[in-house]
Amino acid sequence: MSEIVQGSDEWLAVRVGKVTASRVADVVAKTKTGYGASRANYMAELIAERLTGEPAERFTNSAMKWGTEQEPDARVAYEFRVDAEVVQVGFVPHPTIAMTGASPDGLVGEEGLVEIKCPNTATHIDTLLSQTVPGKYVTQMMWQMACTGRQWCDFVSYDPRMPEHMRLFVKRVHRDDALIASLEADVAGFLAELAQKVVELTTLYDQRAAA
Repeated sequence: MSEIVQGSDEWLAVRVGKVTASRVADVVAKTKTGYGASRANYMAELIAERLTGEPAERFTNSAMKWGTEQEPDARVAYEFRVDAEVVQVGFVPHPTIAMTGASPDGLVGEEGLVEIKCPNTATHIDTLLSQTVPGKYVTQMMWQMACTGRQWCDFVSYDPRMPEHMRLFVKRVHRDDALIASLEADVAGFLAELAQKVVELTTLYDQRAAA
């Protein structure tokens, strides 16, 4: 497992052109008539990364920056809640599918992971009320488990602006091998299609350049 620090230039570079856990939901996104637009947009993004060797420009706003800044405090609060140490990790490649991997927020014990979100207050309150993990994050966590071989992942929502007893939400999601197998098939198909499009583009424009 990679020792690269998440968010560093080296971490961004190792992920170029690869399907990452946080975007698997885009790979499998579907509408009533077929795949969703987010799948095509993500494929175009990865095609550009493979052709240029550069990571796509990352959009950030004040809420995202705030969330990133709160993550260390969230990790400490989680460690205290579950009485376990979180070991940070960089990028973990999938064991059998090339060009894909995951960057969990931490390893917990021998079998677990943690995925930390520090959202806006409205989203945190929604999570407290529903007591559930949003579907897109379940997909992300399943891919993290597929890549690491871990058996469970704790979803954490943390908002220090809330009353103390409402700041930390923890929900354990257990590995679902049937769901993982379905995701693996979808990701493998997506990657094959992506590679073919890169070949088509490269061949077409190499021929034009030679003409």
